[in-house]
Amino acid sequence: MSGPGAALPSSLSEAGSEAERAGLIEAGRLLFARPCRFFHAAQRLDQLPPAGVPEVAFCGRSNVGKSSLVNALTGQNALARVSHTPGRTRQLNFFDLAEGKLTLVDMPGYGYAQASKSVKADWQGLMFDFLRGRPTLRRVMLLLDARIETKPGDRAAMELLNEAAVGFQIVLTKADDAKPWWLEQRKQEAEQLARKHTAGHPLVLVTSSETGLGIPELRAEIAALAA
Repeated sequence: MSGPGAALPSSLSEAGSEAERAGLIEAGRLLFARPCRFFHAAQRLDQLPPAGVPEVAFCGRSNVGKSSLVNALTGQNALARVSHTPGRTRQLNFFDLAEGKLTLVDMPGYGYAQASKSVKADWQGLMFDFLRGRPTLRRVMLLLDARIETKPGDRAAMELLNEAAVGFQIVLTKADDAKPWWLEQRKQEAEQLARKHTAGHPLVLVTSSETGLGIPELRAEIAALAA
């Protein structure tokens, strides 16, 4: 960073100094210190709110911890409903962050085995239509469970994102419940998967909603995308 008021890099992966990295982390802290509120839900494309401020969406398998992560990011335990029933979230939930600075989108989970084929098709159709047609969508945070291997549904989601030409960044969740050697292996695999897709972001983040691991870094990445 060359001095006060200098532009911050667009990602921690592009930070050329500790000062730039610290600047991004602080920008993330300040952004998420501001109010965040739920304001809209959509189960169909014609129910989407008007496109306006930049949007960052959270996508992942059912029960990967999306709602817990949104709560950890915002510091609000009950902002996003945490369900212990996989496949419960069947709509796009929109949250206003910092009074119009950014919109967070909690997407329906995929890969729930007990969901009917028609429901799965509805979810996939809504997801793809939203991803492909949303001009304000800046990035999708693709959540993968750090404790288990990458599932076919995760790979399919990456292909869908790539086909929709939507930039995505892999975020490993529930890292507190994974052995260090396994976590490192998962991180390396995720980095390889990201490199295989033109829409994949090179920086893989390792997080835990329980311990706060990686939360400042994820906030920083999101803050770099804000208006």
